[in-house]
Amino acid sequence: MSFFKRVNPNVLGIDVSTSAVKLIELSKHGSRYRVESYAVAPLPENAVIDNNFADIDAIGQTINTVVERSGTKLKQAAVAVSGSAVITKIVTIPTPENDEELETQVELVADQYIPYSLDEVNLDFSVIGISEKNAGMIDVQLAASRRENIDDRVAVLDIAGLKAKIVDVEAYALEKAFGLLRGALPDYGPQATIAIVDTGANVTTLNIVHKNKVIYSREQGFGGKQLTEEIQRRYGLSYEEAGMAKKHGGLPDSYITEVLDPFKDVMCQQIGRSIQFFFSSGSQRSVDQIILSGGTSSLLGIDALLEEKLGTPTAVANPFFQMTLAAKVKAQALNNDAPAMMIATGLALRSFD
Repeated sequence: MSFFKRVNPNVLGIDVSTSAVKLIELSKHGSRYRVESYAVAPLPENAVIDNNFADIDAIGQTINTVVERSGTKLKQAAVAVSGSAVITKIVTIPTPENDEELETQVELVADQYIPYSLDEVNLDFSVIGISEKNAGMIDVQLAASRRENIDDRVAVLDIAGLKAKIVDVEAYALEKAFGLLRGALPDYGPQATIAIVDTGANVTTLNIVHKNKVIYSREQGFGGKQLTEEIQRRYGLSYEEAGMAKKHGGLPDSYITEVLDPFKDVMCQQIGRSIQFFFSSGSQRSVDQIILSGGTSSLLGIDALLEEKLGTPTAVANPFFQMTLAAKVKAQALNNDAPAMMIATGLALRSFD
């Protein structure tokens, strides 16, 4: 199993979050991408707990549901592990004579940074290039995850009749999808620093992209589930009913002022705090742009509110804005789900590496 392996033929991008499974299939014609199929389906509550697959069968069945809904014919998929389940490190090693020596050196240096036996992990690496700081050395990106994290993802795909062709890291998939957004952003120059804030059901992840590479990641326990639970509590609904009402409406007029607006204020505070952590970790004191992704970023007006509170240009991610759509893909539905599809899209883009 490889984190970085180049793949061909095309793969499905399948993102398993704590609340849903998202599937996207892309094709490429010249320099343009086309959405061939897509689908989203909710997961049963507690199927995924703290990024761990707690109910393999339920997740596998939900993947089967999105495969059927999408109508895709592809049987190979790219999936990802979350940042908290992966150890990544850029290391510098002497320039090797051959591939065998490269692998030996990587394993030796990996043993210093991975707090588990190498027998317990899936380890992969990618050569970045000649080291700028050390003559005769090369920089290598390491990625390692506990073997059960990989095995669980292989298992849920197998239930749906799919094969895991590639297992990526969520931050790298997000970095990949970010390339699709650049045409919609102001040109801040090659030194641009962009904050991608992905807010899901339980976790908000801040990824800082500098020179088009993720240089910083931080997870915090905040997400849209807190809004769903408040709707559930206040209006006496089941969790499923509250989730549907949040997405499709039908709540009392007081919902906006009493529930939604306070939640949006808290969301802005959490994002601001997370960005401050980034500033305190190094020399940078500003970001040029904030991009919101994840299902919770679909809340109406959250981008304008965050921009007002933090004073930083803010936009909601839409990785499909320059793509064409196959006839069976419903444009409005895809547009509504677009902010939550960044990781799945980045995974699907591995087809064209």
